[in-house]
Amino acid sequence: MAVRLKDIARDLGVSVVTVSKVLRGNADIGDETRRRVLKRMKELNYQPNMMARGLASGRTYTVGLVVPDLVHPFFAEFAKALSGVLRTSGRALILTSSEEDPDVERQEIRTLLSRGVDVLLIASCQANLRNFYELGDERTPYLLFDRNFPHLAAHFVGSDDVQVGEMATRHLVDIGRKRIAHIGGKNSSPAFDRLRGYRNVLIASGLSAPESYVVARERTEESGDQVGFNAMQELLELNPRPDAVFCYNDLTAIGAIEATLQAGLRVPEDIAFIGCGNLRYAKYLRVPLSSIDHGTAELGRLAGELAMELSAKPEQEPRSVLAPSTLVVRESSVVAGPGH
Repeated sequence: MAVRLKDIARDLGVSVVTVSKVLRGNADIGDETRRRVLKRMKELNYQPNMMARGLASGRTYTVGLVVPDLVHPFFAEFAKALSGVLRTSGRALILTSSEEDPDVERQEIRTLLSRGVDVLLIASCQANLRNFYELGDERTPYLLFDRNFPHLAAHFVGSDDVQVGEMATRHLVDIGRKRIAHIGGKNSSPAFDRLRGYRNVLIASGLSAPESYVVARERTEESGDQVGFNAMQELLELNPRPDAVFCYNDLTAIGAIEATLQAGLRVPEDIAFIGCGNLRYAKYLRVPLSSIDHGTAELGRLAGELAMELSAKPEQEPRSVLAPSTLVVRESSVVAGPGH
């Protein structure tokens, strides 16, 4: 038979309310009592009935996560880190994908809200998320991650993408490249901000780039390698062609490098590349890829902590939490020296 709270209370000679408060982490329980209750729970392998707790508290102890693409390494790593934080407090993660389709995203948000998630996290593919609450009830707190909407008063966890674009482009300038192109995304704050960072550095460095050096494409998450390959084929036809490319993410960089190698050119001698996201396997590629590391696991951890805060206190002033980014240099942007 399943162990009940009243069994633990009877064993220790305390009230069911006391045991329940220990389970909820209330602060008005003495350390010794808390220690005894937790010890007994462990001895009896007590598993709380989350459905019963939810009915009693009005919570479901679940967090909903909507991402544009489930198999993209960035979102997978983010979800893993987020789930690890939620697990420590007995919460479950419900994960769903919008497939970069605004209509699918709205449908998935409604589904998660109807399931009563305590908090909703969204990397939205909407071109303009005017009013999130048009999509569901007004009680569920939510936070945006990776993709921000500056005109929407909402919690946000992500990167400073203008800085990301600046770091990547400055690195290409620093290694002596003069004709720097950008394969970018479309209709998202990271895409706009990385492009702005790219342009900031070109202006500051006294370099110019024709409009044809910026190729913006959709579906850079879902099919980034193919998008990068096709975009690079366009850039290779230009005269003069670029001698360096800053790519929206690592998948587009992988596709772009493949197109370059197939054209009989050398990386990085003829064209240098830098991506974004620092894929786990970036150093094992045929040409190990330079990249900007977002601190993806740290983003997941920060989002998990903020989600738990919002679950406890939904009425908070919106705030932005940014994780620092770092430059990781590999062979795609640096010619190996003698002996390498």
